[in-house]
Amino acid sequence: MKPTLPSAATLPEAVQRVATALAALGHPDSPLMLDAAARTAQQAADALGVRLGQIAKSIVFRHIASTRAVLVVCAGDRRVDEARVAQHVGALARADAAFVRARTGFAIGGVSPLGHAEPPIALIDDSLWRFDRIWAAAGHPHAVFALSPDDLPRWLGVAASAVSAPGARA
Repeated sequence: MKPTLPSAATLPEAVQRVATALAALGHPDSPLMLDAAARTAQQAADALGVRLGQIAKSIVFRHIASTRAVLVVCAGDRRVDEARVAQHVGALARADAAFVRARTGFAIGGVSPLGHAEPPIALIDDSLWRFDRIWAAAGHPHAVFALSPDDLPRWLGVAASAVSAPGARA
């Protein structure tokens, strides 16, 4: 499926929010709308014709102590290790669709690493640095944008760490 670059006025509101955040950060690329859904990392990789690991998936947990969203950005071919995440941020719980939408402003399957409704507690898995160019959701199950792994620490204000399960593949 060929990605398209629509006009800003035709983008869904959440994608417009991501586009605005990207522009404010001086990022040269805008979100692309895919013909096919990219709700999963595999769907996104297939639609873009890239390796599964090049998809920067956003996994959201609920932080027990503060009820804030915990955003973990991880390579699409890796599994997030909840115990490792908890070592960094404290006790966690699974986040349901209503929690994800309320805290991030995005539906599951379109959670971007930036442009959140409320600032999340963020972690970035070091597995993303196997690639020069990666792709992330842009606020909608059909929207993505290209970036470098080095963009994430600057944008999210955190250093990369090992939060995927050792040797675990998605």
